[in-house]
Amino acid sequence: MSQEGARHKRASRHRSGAGRANEPFGEDDSMDEQTVKRIQSDPNYIKLVAERKSFGWTLAIITLVIYYGYIALVAFAPGVIAAPVWGAITVGIIVGAAIIVASIVLTGIYVSRANSHYDELTKAIVNAAAMGGK
Repeated sequence: MSQEGARHKRASRHRSGAGRANEPFGEDDSMDEQTVKRIQSDPNYIKLVAERKSFGWTLAIITLVIYYGYIALVAFAPGVIAAPVWGAITVGIIVGAAIIVASIVLTGIYVSRANSHYDELTKAIVNAAAMGGK
């Protein structure tokens, strides 16, 4: 197989993700140290890392407060959880369902932000790296 054919085959596997676990990094897959440093010093990269970290921790803390708050309510106020609301439906069932909905909403908030704001920053970083790259 020609060198051009091998490169095309590697590129198509790279795009599809096939064969990545079994292949060592080749010349085409690695970045030189200068490129890595340029990306790490890019203001968009610094902003992306800081915002993702901050937002991720904020959502994680909210999730933990919700889950552990529910457990604390079960442990310290079981009468509140067991209070019937309508027939066999209790406050605990409603709060439990609300926790599941809240988790889905928080996940949706993160995905929405990642697909808009974080993707824009990532594209800016990639474009800047491509312009200054090899």
